[in-house]
Amino acid sequence: MFCISCGPDLVCFTARLLYISCVSYNDFGFQTNVKQFSVYLDMHIKSKLLAVHLKCGQDSFSSGGPKVCVVGSGPAGFYTAQHLIRARRDLEVDIYERLPVPFGLVRFGVAPDHPEVKNVINTFTQTAKHSNCSFYGNVNVGKDVSVEELKQAYHAVILSYGAEGNRSMGVPGEDLAGVYSAKDFVGWYNGLPSCQKLSPDLSCETAVILGQGNVAVDVARILLSPIDILKKTDITQPALAALAESQVRRVLIVGRRGPIQVACTIKELREMVKLPDTRPEMLATDFEGISEAIKDVPRPRKRLTELLLKTALEVPDEKEQERRNKASRMWAFRFFRSPVEILTNPDSSRIAGIRLAVNRLECSQEKWRTCPVAWSSAVSATRVSPSIHLYLLTPAKPLTPTIPSFFPGLYCSGWLKTGPTGVIATTMNNSFDTARSLMEDMESGTVDISAAKPGSQSINSLLKKRGVKPVIFSDWEKIDSVETSRGEARGKPREKLLTVEEMLQVAHK
Repeated sequence: MFCISCGPDLVCFTARLLYISCVSYNDFGFQTNVKQFSVYLDMHIKSKLLAVHLKCGQDSFSSGGPKVCVVGSGPAGFYTAQHLIRARRDLEVDIYERLPVPFGLVRFGVAPDHPEVKNVINTFTQTAKHSNCSFYGNVNVGKDVSVEELKQAYHAVILSYGAEGNRSMGVPGEDLAGVYSAKDFVGWYNGLPSCQKLSPDLSCETAVILGQGNVAVDVARILLSPIDILKKTDITQPALAALAESQVRRVLIVGRRGPIQVACTIKELREMVKLPDTRPEMLATDFEGISEAIKDVPRPRKRLTELLLKTALEVPDEKEQERRNKASRMWAFRFFRSPVEILTNPDSSRIAGIRLAVNRLECSQEKWRTCPVAWSSAVSATRVSPSIHLYLLTPAKPLTPTIPSFFPGLYCSGWLKTGPTGVIATTMNNSFDTARSLMEDMESGTVDISAAKPGSQSINSLLKKRGVKPVIFSDWEKIDSVETSRGEARGKPREKLLTVEEMLQVAHK
């Protein structure tokens, strides 16, 4: 396979990413099909052509067209802006970001050892440098400027700030020291300023991760990866130092359903299977009847489950067995289990383990649900990371671009619209949908663009009066230059600045 827009001699990563997204699945089984690949790839080709077009600077645009504001500079924000610029030549887009640095979860969520996923930043950079697009970092919408003020300054406002916060598990003991949300843990090793005080205690032998999606597997892989691998990535230096001293040797990835419903992708599972100095240790009882059950499931799901079966039950060949025997670290999926209680050490406030309920799956109206059937013995652990509990901050009535009558001129895209699900290609798809909906509303008159709007001119005036100095994209490039220079000195792609204060100091130098 090759990407049409990248040429026959290149296997474009984004094209492969889009293909993978078309054979992903959700909690209820197979989600899409390969036929969608052609649709996604078409979007990618248009995106690539746009990036080349913007880079060449071949267009001249007239001023005075519609002005649109995007809140959030992650994948959703940039993909929305990109599509809007392509759709209408006189349209201007301003992207506002709370932090001084752009790119959202591409910078702070993608695992450090997955640099290929971050290549999408190149396309986002071309969009940000386009003459009809402006980036304003260090602007906290809701604090420095209100949404209402943005609505007065722009013809439309698109909220793309993602899913923030952490949802409670509702489990006794979850507020104990040593229980971390995966969002905070990932932010810690990826350099998110708000997570740098986390300082997780890694002096335990066993870590338990609740949830079996890609985020859970990322956390497990980072906990168990050899330092020689991690030190060549853009993981932060404090996180690298902490992981170098980590005593974690055993990671359990716990899920309430079975192997057929596991939420990670086959790519993530393969990485765990091949992770140096580790061995898998599954429970054979978790896989009873699975071989028969997967006969009629879609091929991608079948391949993933077969890899789980092979990893859990097959006797490895001599070379693989020798590798496993020498491994000093262990990982395992534990299926059909739900957290009941975080156990405390009676002599201290430290956690001593986690008690899990054993579940069975019941199918009702083609949907699977879990029912507890027994209590399992406690798992001895002193670190628990609930990977599935990312809290989605949304209004009571969802903002949807397909029903603009709720809030005329106000839209949302990305995880704010869908919840924290899918891969970057999924976000691209729904962001393009949001942009198309806005364009349709402009054409139909639902969004009135007949009167001129001041856009960033009035917002910048407000920010100046309030003592807020935005970080424009050329300021970000100063930060980028410092980070890459520091990284080069350490033999890694970049060494991220970890505080907003340091970022602003470099940006405004």
